[in-house]
Amino acid sequence: MIVRDALFIDGTWRRPDGEATIEVVNAATEEVMGVVPDGGPADVGRAVAAARAAFDGWSRATVEERAKTVERLGEALSARVPEVGALVAQEVGMPITMATVIQAALPAMVMGSYASSVREMAFEERVGSSVVLREAAGVVAAITPWNYPLHQAVAKVAPALAAGCTVVLKPSEVAPLSAFVLAEAAEEAGLPAGVLNVVTGRGPAAGEALVAHPEVDVVSFTGSTPAGRRVAALAASTIKRVTLELSGKSPSIVLDDADLADAVNSAVRQCMLNSGQTCIAWTRLLVPRHLHDQAAELAAEVVAGYVLGDPMGPSTTLGPLAFGGHRDRVRAAIVAAVDEGATLVAGGPAAPEGLDRGYFVRPTVFAGVDNTMTVAREEVFGPVLAILPYDGEDDAVRLANDSIYGLSAGVFSADRERALRVARRLRAGQVDVNGGGFNLMAPFGGYKQSGYGRELGRHGLDTYLETKSLQLP
Repeated sequence: MIVRDALFIDGTWRRPDGEATIEVVNAATEEVMGVVPDGGPADVGRAVAAARAAFDGWSRATVEERAKTVERLGEALSARVPEVGALVAQEVGMPITMATVIQAALPAMVMGSYASSVREMAFEERVGSSVVLREAAGVVAAITPWNYPLHQAVAKVAPALAAGCTVVLKPSEVAPLSAFVLAEAAEEAGLPAGVLNVVTGRGPAAGEALVAHPEVDVVSFTGSTPAGRRVAALAASTIKRVTLELSGKSPSIVLDDADLADAVNSAVRQCMLNSGQTCIAWTRLLVPRHLHDQAAELAAEVVAGYVLGDPMGPSTTLGPLAFGGHRDRVRAAIVAAVDEGATLVAGGPAAPEGLDRGYFVRPTVFAGVDNTMTVAREEVFGPVLAILPYDGEDDAVRLANDSIYGLSAGVFSADRERALRVARRLRAGQVDVNGGGFNLMAPFGGYKQSGYGRELGRHGLDTYLETKSLQLP
């Protein structure tokens, strides 16, 4: 049992204003694995006050001082990769072998990358008779989700600190434990008091108080589109700068000249990563109509190879979902897809055999999906793939773009230039071409109702910088 009974505010561990707590549940066993404070508006107020008091000093620190600090913070996180991997595997359900790399090592790399990004940033330039400055935007409210808890926290905290901002971080109550590790790493790295504050709590109390606080200048939120609408509305009352990274219903297009088996294998595995609890998951697989049935067979073969089980087990390749309510929603979405006429070719709503405990959902594939069906329109956020047939390249692009979302996409073709041509036509913030890998220095974010603003790399600094012109005689 992990007991965290204090919040990290103004460089010290402080008891919360109230006595309420939040239980953290192991996704595979359904047993309580930890307890954290259920912070509220009073705790948020103290954290914001500490961040405001620390802002003047931190924003005036030199670029090199800030760069060295985020370097040390990255090193402190790197030293705790095994611990973070184990925590997130149990909270979220990602198998430990993947969680150690993706949920723990990658965030440490992202933190360290901002040392070079901020050193390369042009904070001052001459434009005619003016000097144009880039300055720290102020106090940042960073509100993060449960599916990639440390990664999403670092994607906000690292550029904010590098830019000279101070931060109040509110992690998801479902998977909050790695945020305490981040706070401890900040202590080890010598971060000045008040520059980073961590308050755990629920969205309606702590989260909304943080977004609405008049002393917060910037809000960076990652979560669902409905929650993003609420955040944007609250922030509008004080005209805060807001960055939103929200839902997706991402397509992958297999063109008729692609290696079908390789493309389907890549698309299915990207869809199922973290049991589908990934905003950029390719949950719509678009294939030429004459290859539809073959693609469905191939997809079913891929999911049949997954080994479901305890994420701490070395042979597990697909873990549970993060919590019971979410498991129930995903299973209901599978039932609804069958009711709407989609053809179930793998998986289904029943509990996996031998896994009566834990929030497990069988990896599921639907064929014969029409883009008007709910399973093709709404984010399921689980291990559910919908296969859609298309008629020609233009039809594939039309179907891919026929969504309120635009976070991610993929294109597969034997002809690289053809794949690039199609990728340029897709209304998405990130398009992988022939399985191109994740680049932590490239901007990340979405079009349409997938949000606005960008994270990662030098583009991730823009959210946390204001522009000032000094007009010279």
